Amino acid sequence: AMKENARRFRGEGKTLGLVPTMGALHEGHLSLIRRARKENEIVMISIFVNPAQFGPGEDYDAYPSDEERDLKKAEEEGVDLVFLPAVEEIYPPGDRTVVEVEGLSERLCGASRPGHFRGVATVVARLIAICVPHRAYFGKKDYQQWVILRRMVSDLRMDVEIVGCPTVREPDGLALSSRNRYLNEGERARALGLRRALLGISEGVQNGAKETAPLLADARKVMEEHGLRVDYVAVVHPETFEDLEKIEGPAVALGAAWCGKTRLIDNQELTLT
Repeated sequence: AMKENARRFRGEGKTLGLVPTMGALHEGHLSLIRRARKENEIVMISIFVNPAQFGPGEDYDAYPSDEERDLKKAEEEGVDLVFLPAVEEIYPPGDRTVVEVEGLSERLCGASRPGHFRGVATVVARLIAICVPHRAYFGKKDYQQWVILRRMVSDLRMDVEIVGCPTVREPDGLALSSRNRYLNEGERARALGLRRALLGISEGVQNGAKETAPLLADARKVMEEHGLRVDYVAVVHPETFEDLEKIEGPAVALGAAWCGKTRLIDNQELTLT
């Protein structure tokens, strides 16, 4: 039914924008919907908590969900179609096909969450096949995901544009995330350590620093001083995720850390002065 609706709109010559989500919509998701509304005649969102991107012991069963609230927000934003598939509709019994972007999926968050990006790429490929959008919108908070999905659609010659949108933040700089609701008051304050660490790298580069080792050491120290358990902090090439010892061109700082039981991620694109 979703595919029939999408193809009907395409047959009428209308452009379609898709915002894939796992629900628990917040201002970050709404910013993607508004961008899609500006650039397309039809706006679609999917709400699907994808089991394939959760590893053992992760929060699949506890992931925030409020379908009624999400549908109300979608309606308020003028969304035309909402796709709410069951797991067996995305992964039919006997299904054997997965999508994996090798070389980009194993590092950074992929090293900490084996199989995560295979699950992401597989579900997004299927959502694109069903919803047949002209454009699909993703927040650049999940920077590695955005780069992987761009590579996937390029390699598979998919007729869709992957649009990366700026990270939406709280007034104090914390990146919006559905998982932020897991943080208690004390953890919420400590969570800012990740953002401050990445901004420290950016400020160092703007002040002329090029060697990454001291910048990363300082960033790790800031994170630890905020009581965060560092997963990783890295300065890499923005397309290959290759570690950079020296910043001489395009670069991005990425970090992940545990604040209590909540895993935080963030990034900062670096600009040479």
